[in-house]
Amino acid sequence: MSLKEEFEEHANLAKTLPDTTTNENLLILYGLYKKATVGNVNTSRPGMFSMKERAKWDAWKAVEGKSFEEAMSDYITKVKQLKEQAST
Repeated sequence: MSLKEEFEEHANLAKTLPDTTTNENLLILYGLYKKATVGNVNTSRPGMFSMKERAKWDAWKAVEGKSFEEAMSDYITKVKQLKEQAST
């Protein structure tokens, strides 16, 4: 299985994470997913009254130095970690 196929499989798995998954972890996944699928941040930072969008933008910006492959690999690892935590 290629890295891209494994990434897509784990992106689908991420949709089944429990509701108890913290916002911090969801933001990490969001940033890695955007980096792996879009690349570096390509929009301006949302205003201070758009708290949710601003947090998502910040999470994406935080992984800006990673390569596509690194982001995919880190995303897969994070989903596995969260799935294991949910099953214990």
